[in-house]
Amino acid sequence: MKKFLLVSLLIFNSVNFYGQNKELYFIEPQDGEKLTNPIRVKFGLSGFGVAPAGVLKENTGHHHLLIDVANLPDFDKPIPATENHIHFGGGQTETVISLAKGPHTLQLLLGDAYHIPLNPVLLSEKITIYVIEQNN
Repeated sequence: MKKFLLVSLLIFNSVNFYGQNKELYFIEPQDGEKLTNPIRVKFGLSGFGVAPAGVLKENTGHHHLLIDVANLPDFDKPIPATENHIHFGGGQTETVISLAKGPHTLQLLLGDAYHIPLNPVLLSEKITIYVIEQNN
């Protein structure tokens, strides 16, 4: 009976975690924030897990940071690796970046083990930050 109860609790908790709404978001910075370099960017994810690129594990993906990207990449192909599409294939959940003075947009896109956006796509809202001076 104890074994049945333990297994039931484990199943309930895993269903509860993966059954909740999936959301990709920024912990920091916040939309509209005025910042100086270097800029700490922390990624938030709920209802889903993080795993490094190349790791095939259900209900997981890894982060891609889109900087000043006007047009989203093709969701049926791997996310390009450019200075505007930064891959975090090691499973990282934060980074530090430096940007030129002025406004910049940031957006997160979760990719699968092969850097292809998940289906359905898990995409954060686009935020705008303002770099007010460069401290390089």
